[in-house]
Amino acid sequence: MSQKFDVVVIGAGPGGYVAAIRAAQLGLKTACIEKYQGKEGKTALGGTCLNVGCIPSKALLDSSYKFHEAHESFKVHGISTGEVAMDVPTMVARKDQIVKNLTGGVAGLMKANGVTVFEGHGKLLSGKQVEVTGLDGNTQVLGAENVILASGSKPVDIPPAPVDQNIIVDSTGALEFQSVPAKLGVIGAGVIGLELGSVWARLGAEVTVLEAMDKFLPAADEQISKEAFKVLSKQGLKILLGARVTGSQVNGDQVTVNFTNAEGEQQQTFDKLIVAVGRRPVTTDLLAADAGVDMDERGFIFVDDYCATSVPGVYAIGDVVRGAMLAHKASEEGVMVAERIAGHKSQMNYDLVPSVIYTHPEIAWVGKTEQALKGEGVEINVGTFPFAASGRAMAANDTAGLVKVIADAKTDRVLGVHVMGPAAAELVQQGAIGMEFGTSAEDLGMMVFSHPTMSEALHEAALAVNGHAIHIANRKKR
Repeated sequence: MSQKFDVVVIGAGPGGYVAAIRAAQLGLKTACIEKYQGKEGKTALGGTCLNVGCIPSKALLDSSYKFHEAHESFKVHGISTGEVAMDVPTMVARKDQIVKNLTGGVAGLMKANGVTVFEGHGKLLSGKQVEVTGLDGNTQVLGAENVILASGSKPVDIPPAPVDQNIIVDSTGALEFQSVPAKLGVIGAGVIGLELGSVWARLGAEVTVLEAMDKFLPAADEQISKEAFKVLSKQGLKILLGARVTGSQVNGDQVTVNFTNAEGEQQQTFDKLIVAVGRRPVTTDLLAADAGVDMDERGFIFVDDYCATSVPGVYAIGDVVRGAMLAHKASEEGVMVAERIAGHKSQMNYDLVPSVIYTHPEIAWVGKTEQALKGEGVEINVGTFPFAASGRAMAANDTAGLVKVIADAKTDRVLGVHVMGPAAAELVQQGAIGMEFGTSAEDLGMMVFSHPTMSEALHEAALAVNGHAIHIANRKKR
């Protein structure tokens, strides 16, 4: 055994690198193992999120939205620009530079905090030993008092549409298009499918989204998801619900997709096809047969509320465990586990993990939906406020969507905040802060919100819960 550590983390994604840094901050001798190779053939920290997920997709979303604004919306403000064009390779190169800067930043943070980084594949052996297979094939074994498994997830493959990263791509391939496809197909109307579909639709692609489920965004509040479907459809995304893909054939530079829906057998031909049907945990060859860590049949690792596995001293966080596959959830689990290893009594509030879809308008929520609360038999009061009534949204020419606040009818405690509209993610985070401290709708209504801001929409929605909204007519309490 070459080296021994207090903590060994397998995976340097948003869960793993955060856990490693926090453990080192707490005085624990820490190592982190990462095998991912970036475009330049070098080990790149940050995981899927930073390299081929959250960050690069946001770079493309922002670039494409700026193009869309210049092309479609500047004239409303009296701005004339002449012909606007998008240089796709430049847009993609900018995305790559952002990723390079941030991965380098993570490496710098690891060094600054004294974390030892091993390049290669990590595998948990029995007795909390970790085997590291280097990029050159050589192996070494690390000893650890504690091990954190943070190996992340990867896109789900489906037999009817095998990915070739050329014509049929996954979420990673969809970040690398060097030109705008005339016709783009997307399988899956979830977060990834809608975001990537939005990017290329803004740049001029004719986008068709094939979703097998009959409901659109079933995890979101129904009122919000209905509004989102209407707004995104108006933007040009053709979303076909109940469309189950049965096969595909690549013919030269195009792909023909077969699917069934309520109208029977259907067929459409696209220049590119994005498969975005979800993600699955990366746990292949992560655990030796005698490691003792329990997994389910889908590859998820069993953990308790504090991310402890069936083996004392071994923890698992992020996309390899239960719960939403979200970077911020993984990061906070990493902090919690590092602090518990150091003897602190940290815990995480899984009821208040925000969800965001970075279309434009954004779609975001925290807490429970109206349909879930009604299903539980909870009596509620609901307040909504449309951005169409917001002076700040009007000034920004960004009035689609609404804010919705749900409160317990008996206690007035806020149980959910749901937003579709400008700055939705930021408004939902305001709601989450209040909910963490047990806020009531009345509390939010009594706070002073600066004017004019998008945040006032949250204020008015909270006031509307009890029929006190000022800038819209109040509905009778339900």
